[in-house]
Amino acid sequence: MHNTLNKTYKYFDLIMALFVAVLLISNISSTKIVALWKFTFDGGTLLFPLSYIFGDVLTEVYGYRRSRRVIWTGFACAGLMSVILMIVTALPAAGNWPYQEAFAHIIGLTPRIVAASLIAYLSGEFSNSYIMAKMKIWTKGKFLWARTIGSTLAGEGVDTILFVGIAFFGALPFSLLLAVFVSNYIFKCGVEILFTPATYKMVGFLKKAENEDYYDYKTDFNPFTVKI
Repeated sequence: MHNTLNKTYKYFDLIMALFVAVLLISNISSTKIVALWKFTFDGGTLLFPLSYIFGDVLTEVYGYRRSRRVIWTGFACAGLMSVILMIVTALPAAGNWPYQEAFAHIIGLTPRIVAASLIAYLSGEFSNSYIMAKMKIWTKGKFLWARTIGSTLAGEGVDTILFVGIAFFGALPFSLLLAVFVSNYIFKCGVEILFTPATYKMVGFLKKAENEDYYDYKTDFNPFTVKI
């Protein structure tokens, strides 16, 4: 086990960048509710599960402390994006630009949506990373598939309940609210299960390339303890 906070890695920054990109793209895409076969979910659901896969990989290879820094980085970027979008929406449109109403309706974020997204994101990602790290110790590094799927079932459950509840409760009919929740949860967890072979390959490659396989035996799991 190495001190991951003082070690330089080849691919850590790349994975963090992909994690943040997936998060931001998913947040924008979530403004549209789509129907696919028998599922009804927000558009961000198509990509958002990848953030949990990246989160699993980060925790498995680099440890909870490194994952915590990435989660807070994603939170800061998502918060900045939300603030900028709200400011841009509030600014008066140029006289010859006829799309202000459409922009405000689709892209313009409300404080309620922003709060729902950020609260759900933090709660879900930290739940996922914590469970992943603890299960690695309990299983002595075995059964990676059980850790990735188990942590995602918990993390995505927390995330989906909080986001759907805070963002849409009272604004959507209960039947649609329930359909969005169930569809989102099933789809997100299904993606995690489907990508398990790819997760195995990514984890195996990174452990070898980075010479790292971190176990969080003495880690402070307080999500607000962030060491730069």
